[in-house]
Amino acid sequence: MRFQLAVLMGLVFALTMAAASPEAEVRQALADQEAAWNKGDLAAFVQYYSPESVFIGKEVARGNEQVLARYEKSYPTAEKRGKLVYSELEVRVLGAEYASVIGRFHLTRTAAGGGDSRGIFTLLFRKSPGGWKIILDHTS
Repeated sequence: MRFQLAVLMGLVFALTMAAASPEAEVRQALADQEAAWNKGDLAAFVQYYSPESVFIGKEVARGNEQVLARYEKSYPTAEKRGKLVYSELEVRVLGAEYASVIGRFHLTRTAAGGGDSRGIFTLLFRKSPGGWKIILDHTS
């Protein structure tokens, strides 16, 4: 009986240690988002936005439908989307349900696609039953 209890406790410990930290989960969401962009799947890219999200750039978009429409209008072709790379990510966990991210983006594009583009962003994530979702995005 003691052996079984020890094995069970070891298994619980191993599963607890294997669980990703909030920071790792947010970083994974950003990696998945970057991959979706680079595959040309804007709908998958925008799934990381909350339905209540606010995007602030040259204009304001509210909710993931408006955010998706904005991206589809601004980046209608693979040439315009280019290749996205996030860098210098600073993830700060703000409790069990919130995290902020400061980072940089770089789009590598041909001259016909608009040339390279880069900037900085601030994101506020909230944990939901569907995972970490962006509720505020300020990109410049």
